[in-house]
Amino acid sequence: MLWIVVAIAVIAWVYRLLTRPHKYWLEKGVKQGNPGFLFGDNWGTVFRKRSFAEMVLMVYNICPKARYTGLYQFLQPTLLLKDPDLIKQITVKDFDHFVDHRSFISEDIEPLWAKNLFALTGKKWHQMRTTLSPAFTSSKMKYMFTLISQSGEQFVNHFLKKDENLITIEMKDTFTRFTNDVIANTAFGVECDSLGDRENEFYLMGKEITNFRGFWKTLKIFGYFVVPRVLKFFKVGIFSNRVRHFFDNLIKTNIQSREKHGIVRPDMIHLLLEARKNGIKHDEKLVQDTGFATVEESEIHKNPKNAKAEITDQDMTSQALLFFFAGFDSVSTLMCFMSHELAVNPDIQKRLIEEVDETRDVCKGQITYGGVLSMKYMDMVVSEALRKWPSSVAVDRVCTKPYTIEAKYPDERPLLLEKNAVVWLPIFGLHRDPNHYPEPECFDPERFNDRNKINIKPYTYLPFGSGPRNCIGSRFALLEIKTLFFYILSHFEIVPVEKTQIPLVISKKKFNLTAEKGFWLGLKRRSL
Repeated sequence: MLWIVVAIAVIAWVYRLLTRPHKYWLEKGVKQGNPGFLFGDNWGTVFRKRSFAEMVLMVYNICPKARYTGLYQFLQPTLLLKDPDLIKQITVKDFDHFVDHRSFISEDIEPLWAKNLFALTGKKWHQMRTTLSPAFTSSKMKYMFTLISQSGEQFVNHFLKKDENLITIEMKDTFTRFTNDVIANTAFGVECDSLGDRENEFYLMGKEITNFRGFWKTLKIFGYFVVPRVLKFFKVGIFSNRVRHFFDNLIKTNIQSREKHGIVRPDMIHLLLEARKNGIKHDEKLVQDTGFATVEESEIHKNPKNAKAEITDQDMTSQALLFFFAGFDSVSTLMCFMSHELAVNPDIQKRLIEEVDETRDVCKGQITYGGVLSMKYMDMVVSEALRKWPSSVAVDRVCTKPYTIEAKYPDERPLLLEKNAVVWLPIFGLHRDPNHYPEPECFDPERFNDRNKINIKPYTYLPFGSGPRNCIGSRFALLEIKTLFFYILSHFEIVPVEKTQIPLVISKKKFNLTAEKGFWLGLKRRSL
């Protein structure tokens, strides 16, 4: 009988231990929802009751008038910021308190991931960002445009060769093959044709490193959130040895070949090699920027004194791999959503095609960097696609030293954030807030016309994050998207087919924002 009493007492103690963290925000006077046992606010995503984006929106709407609300990533208390002024305060004005992202993998376990710009923290991040920043300016995008354009032309020629008036395709698979080829070409110096050679090694490796499905990978991700010290103790990494060897060897042999034969290509490896040898200075020439969604680089990254003295081959591999992660999945997904919106909004597509035709005529049939960026309506459509379907539905910041959010309203009290506290920028919530964007479910590029875009409240539109730690690749992503859609719409209309899901439903089975039944659409050949 005694052992039953002991067992009950132990169970009660463990239960209290695991539920105690979910009272953290209540004890600080912060409004929160109803977190599930152990899983916190992630319980719905874990058990596939709601998508991650829907979870962010749910927490965002817990208390409509609050400047912030509390949530729990499993047992980790997280503060979700809703007020644009507070977001600016934390990500810009007081950035020195919120420099880092939450770190999961230590460098000694997975250097291929831990050394990339997103994962680096503190001084190491600051040095690497300052070193890499000049490689992502508008002038450098112009430098790499030729390679992006080549991939776009190769993409559309693949479908022009087909003797079909209407080609039905699954857009996600198709666009990942395009983004794979762009990244291979611009970041790794490798030319691919993933539509023609569907089983090429580079594409298969890219699929493997960006695929987080499967029991063991899911278990790893769960472990990184709940018991990171255990995984660190057993040195559980993200990638297989095969993947590590492939990308390490790819960069090393590429560098050796270039240095031996004096090869120069307008790509990322060349820019990184230049940074390693002589450093790259910020080009202050006035070059047309990539659009409304482009994020400005902070002045703190333009001081060469903050740059890293040396970039190792491992550093270069890690940055190129991050480029792959961001470009392979995130950019291709945005392209899918944009394609769907054009297909179900034919009036918008018709106007965009008219602009594409006019631009092609002005450029005499050969698209230029300036031609792509001159398309105002294209920028409006891309900006609205990023508003409705942001590639990152939320991004985090970690409090690196104690910080107090002062009370602003009578029902608030000063909120102390201890060191290592996590805050979220709820991008999906901000972009779907009717107070910022009336009828947020409606796809309306006119929100971003010259008259309306000046009225968008700062820090309510954050497709590439905010502050000095924003996405360094915004210019590249926007240029890549606009270039491809220029080529597609020059020859095809994007139309719904029998398998198109209308209305589109967000998948609850995948962590990333994607469609429940895939992105099935048709490319209908235009009569030119």
